[in-house]
Amino acid sequence: MAGGRAGSPPYPCPVTSSPTPDALLGPADVRELAAVLGVRPTKQRGQNFVIDANTVRRIVRTAEVRPDDVVVEVGPGLGSLTLGLLEAADRVTAVEIDDVLAGALPATIAARMPQRAERFALVHSDAMHVTGLPGPAPTALVANLPYNVAVPVLLHMLETFPSIERTLVMVQSEVADRLAAGPGSKVYGVPSVKANWYARVKRAGAIGRNVFWPAPNVDSGLVSLVRRTEPIATTASRREVFAVVDAAFAQRRKTLRAALAGWAGSAARAEAALVAAGVSPQARGEALTVEEFARIAEHKLPEEPSDGPSDGPSEESSE
Repeated sequence: MAGGRAGSPPYPCPVTSSPTPDALLGPADVRELAAVLGVRPTKQRGQNFVIDANTVRRIVRTAEVRPDDVVVEVGPGLGSLTLGLLEAADRVTAVEIDDVLAGALPATIAARMPQRAERFALVHSDAMHVTGLPGPAPTALVANLPYNVAVPVLLHMLETFPSIERTLVMVQSEVADRLAAGPGSKVYGVPSVKANWYARVKRAGAIGRNVFWPAPNVDSGLVSLVRRTEPIATTASRREVFAVVDAAFAQRRKTLRAALAGWAGSAARAEAALVAAGVSPQARGEALTVEEFARIAEHKLPEEPSDGPSDGPSEESSE
């Protein structure tokens, strides 16, 4: 099912341009398709396209995609991972911000996997602005996330779509380490705690640079997140807990008594909340579990108009 150039059938590249005929995209397919579309991967959007079909199938296996899964993919690019997901899942919905890539992807799916095309949907949007998806609620999130927005996109999707039970994302190796870090680790921080609010998080493998085009300057890692069957037991809201986390790590070298002064209204009020929560005022944020952050949020003292100026400004981490 070969297509042609502008004005010809919608898919512009031969379906079998790989050395081995395959529905998935190989290196030659990716480069040819990008050339025909005039696509040049940009650092601004963190675009690095997977060109190795074996890596795609490894990601799908590691994600434990099931025949009844409804998978949402963020940043499908030219469709390398999308095609692999369609082989294994019931349905796939891809969220793509790039105009050219979004316009070409449905034709790519129809040409290379016509028997599954009706099981595919495209949402042309910035993933950070997506609040709903067509069709059944997603049960899994699998994505090669752009390095520059990986953490905010991941957290937004987990918050917006509570039906997502399992997630596997490919991110920069350093980001993977931070997401999967536990209390006491030097890289434990805001992403670690916030991801753990939603799910059990672990590293699920490493990905070499040579499976991407263009090859990135950093290594990549897979992170698995399995949503908690029971949410964190707390009377505090997610927003309230995350405010404590942001404040604690904005000044991570300080004790919590000092770091949380702006959040609480004063160092003394921070200490009172910490003691009530059973947390040492001399501890640092990197030592606390998400449950302990939640307890601190529960014990924040109500604001009193008669209080004087706080000991310091409230800061939020952009991690």
